[in-house]
Amino acid sequence: MLLELNAALPYVTAAAKTDSLIDLLCIRPARGLRVFPDSLTLSTQGGVLGDRWLETAWLKLSDGRPDPRIQVSILPKRVLDLVWKDRENTLHPGDQIIADLNTSAENLPFGTKIIAGTAILQISDVPNLGCAKWKVRYGADALQWTKSHSDLRLRGVLCAIVQDGILTKNDRLQVLR
Repeated sequence: MLLELNAALPYVTAAAKTDSLIDLLCIRPARGLRVFPDSLTLSTQGGVLGDRWLETAWLKLSDGRPDPRIQVSILPKRVLDLVWKDRENTLHPGDQIIADLNTSAENLPFGTKIIAGTAILQISDVPNLGCAKWKVRYGADALQWTKSHSDLRLRGVLCAIVQDGILTKNDRLQVLR
C-alpha cells in the first residue's frame, strides 16, 4: 500500500489551495461515535458545538481547559479517499471537516486564516501527526506515509476558531492571504 500512497502524492498535492469544496462534516459526540450533519456551529469558546472536544481534548492548557489550538481538524479529502477503504467496518477518523484542500505547510503556514462559512479558523502550530488509532484503522503504511511527508501535512491541520459562525456542506473554505 505504501507504493500506492507514494504514487498518489502528485494527486494529493494538486488539491485546491483555496476555494475548497467541503466533502463531509463530522461531529464526535462521544468516543467512537460519529455524526455527519449538513452544518457545524463553530464557537471560539465551545469549539464545534456537539463535539466532545470541550470535555475530552487531548491537549489542555495549564489551567485544565481544552487547548483552543485543537478545536477543529481539517483532513484533505484526497488523503481520506486513499486510506479509508472499508467505510462500513472502519470508523471515520473524526476530523470535523473533510475538504479538497492542500494542507501543506507551504500553502497553510501557521497563523493562516480560513473563512469557513461565517466562521474564521486559524491554522495551529500544533501538528496533527496521526496516532495509534490512525494506524489501527488505516494501517501501518498509512501512518508511515503521513509521518514521512510532514511538510505536506497529509494527516491534515488543526485549527483554532477565531470567529464564531456556521459552516455548511454548501460552503467552501477560503484561505485568506
